[in-house]
Amino acid sequence: MFSFLYIDGSIKDDFKQLGKKMITIYSAEKIITMNPARPFASHLAVKEGKILGTGDLAELEKWGDYNLDDSFKNKVIMPGFVEGHAHTMEGTLWRYVYCGYFDRTDPDGKVWSGAKTIEEVIDRLKKADKELLGSDDALSGWQLDPIYMGNKRVSRADLDRVSKTRPIGILHASGHIMNVNSKALELGGLMKTGINHPGIPLDKEGYPTGELYGPDAMTPVGVHVGFNRSLTDSDEAGLIAFGKLCVRTGVTTVTDLAARLTEDGVDAMIKITNNKNYPACVVALKVFLGATAKETVELVQALKKKSTERLRLGRIKAVADGSIQGFSARMRWPGYHNGAPNGLWYTAPDQLSDLYKLSLEAGIQVHTHTNGDEATEMALDMLEGALRKYSSPDHRFTLQHCQLADAAQFRRMKKLDMCVNLFANHHYYWGDEHYRLTVGPDRASRMNACKTALKTKVPMAIHSDAPVTPLGPLFTAWCAVTRETASGRIQGEEERIAIEDAMYAITLGAAYTLHMDDEIGSLETGKRADLAILEEDPFLVNPNELKDIKVWGTMQAGRIFDASLL
Repeated sequence: MFSFLYIDGSIKDDFKQLGKKMITIYSAEKIITMNPARPFASHLAVKEGKILGTGDLAELEKWGDYNLDDSFKNKVIMPGFVEGHAHTMEGTLWRYVYCGYFDRTDPDGKVWSGAKTIEEVIDRLKKADKELLGSDDALSGWQLDPIYMGNKRVSRADLDRVSKTRPIGILHASGHIMNVNSKALELGGLMKTGINHPGIPLDKEGYPTGELYGPDAMTPVGVHVGFNRSLTDSDEAGLIAFGKLCVRTGVTTVTDLAARLTEDGVDAMIKITNNKNYPACVVALKVFLGATAKETVELVQALKKKSTERLRLGRIKAVADGSIQGFSARMRWPGYHNGAPNGLWYTAPDQLSDLYKLSLEAGIQVHTHTNGDEATEMALDMLEGALRKYSSPDHRFTLQHCQLADAAQFRRMKKLDMCVNLFANHHYYWGDEHYRLTVGPDRASRMNACKTALKTKVPMAIHSDAPVTPLGPLFTAWCAVTRETASGRIQGEEERIAIEDAMYAITLGAAYTLHMDDEIGSLETGKRADLAILEEDPFLVNPNELKDIKVWGTMQAGRIFDASLL
């Protein structure tokens, strides 16, 4: 079932016993530890999956008998990258039709070309439909992004051209919108007039257009178009595939930031991650949806006890609003630049307040999705009120995305001891559209304000939100350092950060937001032996080349994974 291989292409039977008896010292061209007490080294000692020490060979051999491994003598070693906002569902989505605008690499290393027009998307779906002839299976697609296609809205009539008898659904790149055909609406009980729901727009005859906004609208139909687990859950095969993406991108700890975590789902995650060949630690957060705050906190308290070395449970993800490019984010005055109506509340203020209070009382960490600045303001207000009642030192509640936060909001975050995980990849993928259409030049230039976060001393990470954008911390770091858009413009020059700060954000910075900086994020004695093994030194390359550094593979808890052998 697993295709992961260690450096020699096999798993030695005596590996576990050897690890207990013997120290392995690895040499490298350079080791960047992210430990200020000893920032660089030439050698790294590992025992029982943990870091024994860093330094030169003469220092490390004092620990006793050892094996010297020169496999990485020409490589650069860093702490394994920590992806603080991703969704393992990407591993599952690759079994569906790729409808994205940009070229993208799948878990097996194949590059899929982007679909540049709606007609190209329809053609791909027609081809997939023909391959399903004789089957009643639904046709599922993902990563649709109409904002790059003249912002033309895809309708059920467009998808009916593919099939009127097979249910069809395409998930948008944001993950917050889905387009479906008439058959899917019929199966979901929505192909009718008289619907009054803010997430279900209607055509001039009063029927749904086929565009569904938010989980309330998407879920009833999603089960009929291939998303029959959850819009955010991965299955076993998908989790395995996602592990391959982690190795290819140097990630050793990755979040599943909005999972249902049903009993069956948790059992499957434990089964897969406990396999001796699984290459990453997965930190899975229970999504706050479809249950009360009390029920959610009690469930997460129970789940926390099921945590293992490679599956960490016991955190909650709340979602306050939608996406900016999907016009479903909640915006303060003056609203959307193009005059679109304000977005949706996915979680009401009183619900979020209850969740914060109960979580603080129980010692449970909450990460909150806020895209629009009104959503960020609401989350800050609710936490400030909750902290008046339940003081909680070192709570590290984290705002995820937080794209439009201004300097005043960052100062409030600092005062409330919050963390922030900024969506740096947005500069590249949607920066031009934000400048032109969604928020206008002024606010687009301050989006994902990494420099402001550093100036106000708010603990910061940066992320990909895979599958919304591709998993790849070096690319994410490049986005934060250059703030270059897809058209090549530099957007928000004053918010650019140094390479050193970006590399901190994808290692110790992200680890801190997960309350895991005591075990990952830097190469220090006693921490997990998690490494990103690189072909070049990211601190020495031209900033424009940061995204192009090749990843040889990873080490996770002392186990080595060669990306070329996946």
